[in-house]
Amino acid sequence: MPAPAPVRPHDHPVDPSEREDLSPAPVGRNLLAIPLVRKALRSRWYPGILQLPVAAVFGLVAYQLLLGPDAAHDNPGTALMWVLWWPLIPIVFVLVGRFWCAVCPFGALSDLVQKLVGAQRPVPVFLKKYGIWIIDASFLIITWSDHVWGVVESPWGSGVLLLILTTLVIASGAFYQRRTFCRYLCFLGGMAGNYARVGMVELRADSAICKTCTARAVCYNGNDKVAGCPLFSFPRTMDDSANCNLCANCIKSCPNDAIELRVRKPASELWFIRKPQLEQSFLAAAIMGIVLIQNVTMLEVWQDVLDAIERTTGVTSYPVIFSVAFVVAVGLPVGLLAGASRLAAARNLESTRMNFARFGYALIPLDVAAHIAHNLFHLLAEGKSVFYTLTAMLGGPSSEGSMALVSNGTIQVLQFLLLAVGIAGSVYTARRIARRRYQTPARRRATLRPYVVIIGLLGVLNVYFFLLPMAMRM
Repeated sequence: MPAPAPVRPHDHPVDPSEREDLSPAPVGRNLLAIPLVRKALRSRWYPGILQLPVAAVFGLVAYQLLLGPDAAHDNPGTALMWVLWWPLIPIVFVLVGRFWCAVCPFGALSDLVQKLVGAQRPVPVFLKKYGIWIIDASFLIITWSDHVWGVVESPWGSGVLLLILTTLVIASGAFYQRRTFCRYLCFLGGMAGNYARVGMVELRADSAICKTCTARAVCYNGNDKVAGCPLFSFPRTMDDSANCNLCANCIKSCPNDAIELRVRKPASELWFIRKPQLEQSFLAAAIMGIVLIQNVTMLEVWQDVLDAIERTTGVTSYPVIFSVAFVVAVGLPVGLLAGASRLAAARNLESTRMNFARFGYALIPLDVAAHIAHNLFHLLAEGKSVFYTLTAMLGGPSSEGSMALVSNGTIQVLQFLLLAVGIAGSVYTARRIARRRYQTPARRRATLRPYVVIIGLLGVLNVYFFLLPMAMRM
């Protein structure tokens, strides 16, 4: 296997003296002060010991999707993937950031391919520059394809999606360094990066210790026993958790115990982002649009809407009708954010583009809340399908009666509570961003006002959709 190509300083930060860490002083308990946690994360068995059972379940899911029952209602792969895993994954991101990415079978597969046949080429400049836009586009394309071709409702379609992703992972691992796919191409990784910013744990380095470090950025580059950071993040200069998967490589390799893993206030890093990125804020707005269209198409009145469109326009093509609805749904939050940014720009002397990039992060708490609230319906209204499809696979009883774990009323109460927390979190985040950026109260208020309005509008729209009866996925 060829030797890894050197990582150049202008590719990713590797020089400990490059710049000061301007992140806020760490607060909250350092979990590495707990002996059991510290021992577990420093162990050579972590995270591999967790990757094995996850990979086994992944194999079962893939097998069932491709070779199991044709009907989604009877397929355990569909139930495990879309009724259990997909609703739970955003909750995992909120609780422990991108921890899923540390145990994800795709990451482990990429590592294995690199060891066997990896060319270890540097990440292409194009990917480093436009990778997040590729992630944004792939997220939108997959969502569109789901509704047009019925990926979720078709076990075979879900299996093909996994095969496509697996092929991309293998190709990336064969040609490029580290986990290039996970950092620059994975649509779930893009969502995970945004959601991890509201996560309740953060990994950071103690900059005071790092100033005196002579280990030549071993936390980033790795050593002969521990690999470098798989997501190309340098702990000392990290100011967000978007590209940290808690793999603990830096914890194991740091010779000075400078790495800390702390519990923090959810979403607190959102108002400390030093270099807000337009593409990240666009993704935040686009995710809100995706949640909206997912809600619309699950409503029992959606078929009535399709019938009305057919009667009035004569258009009967579902792909055409959905594509228009999809563009409108995704364009709505993006347009609202752009409009609010235009209004703010007239009062805070910054460009519309910069306001869009800076305050788009304020949508993330509402994104997370609306996404979890939407998925909560699948988990709680169809949760028994996981049990029944698995028992049927093993020769036990098949599904009988309702698949719901709790009543619709209970689900709605939980959804409204989540949305209330999300709206409050987004408004508070926007307020903190404005307060940290602008010195005068008048400028803060003028900047904040349009963002509070659009957050309120998007929140009310989600509440309205959750008030309406929804159809089952399985």
